[in-house]
Amino acid sequence: MLIDLSHTIENGLITYKGLPAPIICDYLSRENSKQFYEEGTTFQIGKIEMVSNTGTYIDCPFHRFENGKDLSEVELEKFADIEGIVIRVPYTKQLAVTAEVLMNYDVKDRAVLIHTGWTEHWNTGAYYNGHPYLTADAAEYLLNSGAKLVGIDSHNIDNTEGRTRPVHTILLGAEILIVEHMCNLEALPEKGFKFSAVPPKFKGVGTFPVRAFAKIY
Repeated sequence: MLIDLSHTIENGLITYKGLPAPIICDYLSRENSKQFYEEGTTFQIGKIEMVSNTGTYIDCPFHRFENGKDLSEVELEKFADIEGIVIRVPYTKQLAVTAEVLMNYDVKDRAVLIHTGWTEHWNTGAYYNGHPYLTADAAEYLLNSGAKLVGIDSHNIDNTEGRTRPVHTILLGAEILIVEHMCNLEALPEKGFKFSAVPPKFKGVGTFPVRAFAKIY
């Protein structure tokens, strides 16, 4: 069974406050395409203008580091078919996900998905502020414990109240990919699934939307 863990991207969607919404429209409409084809045959070609931090997206090292690997350089094995684990840390109990919270879980070689429940605020004004996040010591723990990828159903994996981003720095510096703005994590078991979040193969881009999903076995 496949579980979709991605938000739908639509025209005008605000993902990150301060960044522009995507513009999704026709480049060639079906009506205009009629002039090129036989009667009854039409096509649509879409046009999309957006920043790469839109919807559910993945961060690669180049997002944080000038000489880090971009989307075209990261190996497919780091995007797809990764053994997964869900760690549930309800935002109603705590916002800061610390190393202490993670220590009872086996995260080695896994996609570690942090389920906070914050996605209930998606596409509302409440989504952007006071959100759950990982602490620097949590990132260090995941690095030292061999995590392969880290995802969260929140506005940012770092605390955005300040100007530092230690979790991005620690994880991406070790080529541990990050997936933000996830959803539907409540539909997953704690274990027993493979995780995938594959972006297009862009050169010179460190972040891009993904169709993140889990295959339960």
